Amino acid sequence: MSSSFAEQIGAKIRFLRKSKNWTQDQLAEISGTTASYIGQIERGEKDFRIHTIERIAKSLDMSVYDLFATGNYNELEKHKWVWSSILLLMQQSEQKQYKIYRVIKELANFDVEPGEERNSSSESIGLGNHE
Repeated sequence: MSSSFAEQIGAKIRFLRKSKNWTQDQLAEISGTTASYIGQIERGEKDFRIHTIERIAKSLDMSVYDLFATGNYNELEKHKWVWSSILLLMQQSEQKQYKIYRVIKELANFDVEPGEERNSSSESIGLGNHE
């Protein structure tokens, strides 16, 4: 099912707010609106004015153009593990993000059937028998 434009923008605002570890109250205070209005925008329930979106975008350190360049954040939220992982990753330094990426990439290429010996690359990233 396709999301409306307002739902897509709202989902992106929610994603960016959570990636900063902010509550709706905190974003509302920074952007000069109310938490209930932020919640309504995030759920796609409320039409928004462009000056409000400009203030929210500025509060999130982005342009309105970048905010309107939507991905399907609603679909992403349906995959809770992926969603939580992305939020956690965004809270890390760029160097730590890269290290985590390398581990994930290694794990994605790690195909060992039960009973097979582990290859040396799993030991090089410290996986050992901790699965």
